[in-house]
Amino acid sequence: MNNMRIMLVDDNAELRRSMRDHLSRQEGMRVVAECATGLEALEKLGKTPVDVIVLDIIMPQMDGYSFLEEMNRQQIENPPQVIVVSALGRDDFIMRAVACGARFYMIKPFDMSVLTGRIREVCGQAPELGSGVARVSVPGRAPTIDEKLASLFLTIGIPAHIKGYQFLREAVKMVVENPDVINRITKELYPGIGKRFNTSASKVERAIRHAIEVAWSRGRIDTLNKAFGCRVATKEDKPTNGEFIAMIADKLALEQRSA
Repeated sequence: MNNMRIMLVDDNAELRRSMRDHLSRQEGMRVVAECATGLEALEKLGKTPVDVIVLDIIMPQMDGYSFLEEMNRQQIENPPQVIVVSALGRDDFIMRAVACGARFYMIKPFDMSVLTGRIREVCGQAPELGSGVARVSVPGRAPTIDEKLASLFLTIGIPAHIKGYQFLREAVKMVVENPDVINRITKELYPGIGKRFNTSASKVERAIRHAIEVAWSRGRIDTLNKAFGCRVATKEDKPTNGEFIAMIADKLALEQRSA
């Protein structure tokens, strides 16, 4: 394979540009497509021959896991090799990506030269550096609140493409910054989120409710309890929007204080 055709799938435009600029300077590599969502990547995949996909996990409309699952369902002849790049470094996320067919899992931020080596490796143009999953550690870097929320929401089954995911994330961050706002959820919190996303407070409330119901319908309550280290929920006892937001905000606030 003399010319490796690469698709970049990441909603971070700056990172895509950095990867594209670096990879375009490498001998035998060509970036043939760039996508901000898994849905866009699926559409382009049917029109553009690709050898390697560099794939993020957390994206709007369709996350990386959903993309991998759909690509597998399509049973593409000579499917592209997949290298996942993500800020989420939990073992269960890594193993899920591998189970969906990813060859390597690289944790952001990563060295571009390592990415280049992995691309050559999956294309058979470099000696294998190790079997299984490649993990790039990030020494001394604490995860951001957005990364922690993404990790928790994925764990309990709230998909990134639904509106309630974004609204929940904003709600939790608002309550972490100002805990008293949870007592003004209908008068301040919902309207505040609605203003940021150019929508109504009632739509914010319904979308958050839907996100919580999605998580409960997927039956991952044990995972939620494990994340909190105690029994905070049962399948029969679904929390209100306010209770759910406050519970997660309290957990993050405690982690920040103990850091």
